[in-house]
Amino acid sequence: MSNLRRRICVFCASGGGPRPYYRAAEELGSLFALRQVELVYGAGKVGLMGSLADACLQAGGCVTGVIPRFMVDRGWQHQGLTRVFVESSMAVRKEKMRQLAQAVIALPGGCGTMEELFETITARQMGHFPHPIVLLNTLGYYDELRRWLVRAETEGFMREGPARMVEFAQTPEEALRLALELPDDELASDTIL
Repeated sequence: MSNLRRRICVFCASGGGPRPYYRAAEELGSLFALRQVELVYGAGKVGLMGSLADACLQAGGCVTGVIPRFMVDRGWQHQGLTRVFVESSMAVRKEKMRQLAQAVIALPGGCGTMEELFETITARQMGHFPHPIVLLNTLGYYDELRRWLVRAETEGFMREGPARMVEFAQTPEEALRLALELPDDELASDTIL
């Protein structure tokens, strides 16, 4: 793999969730730094978003935040990021995050995370986001979504099934490997980047 820095966008919650979700976010953030992958995310300072960014930064990683102006005005922005894009709206924010990224990983989250995820899946269906989409399925969080995607394909509501649209990972390391499109054993190697 070249020495060029890869950028991966992570969608996740700004609050809530049990401790295992936070551990997974922290592990993923640390892996981003270790593997010299630039983290692109929604620039929040709390919840899984804050834990993810903090872990990446503490491990020496590069973190780019994309946030709408109204969230900055409310004081929701993480202040220690490598760089920040302040956008006019949520819609522009989502588009900017996808433009910056060569893959998306979704951690557990609520309606905002689901909106970002489904908009990205739709962009992939339309050919506007030809990159990996990986769901980190901590504690089986995305099991019901996987079943729904299979049903949507079976009943003809999706042209491409979930196996071709999204991938499900059980660990942060697997999620990063799938997002980087590496073979099964390559992420374990210290020489990949």
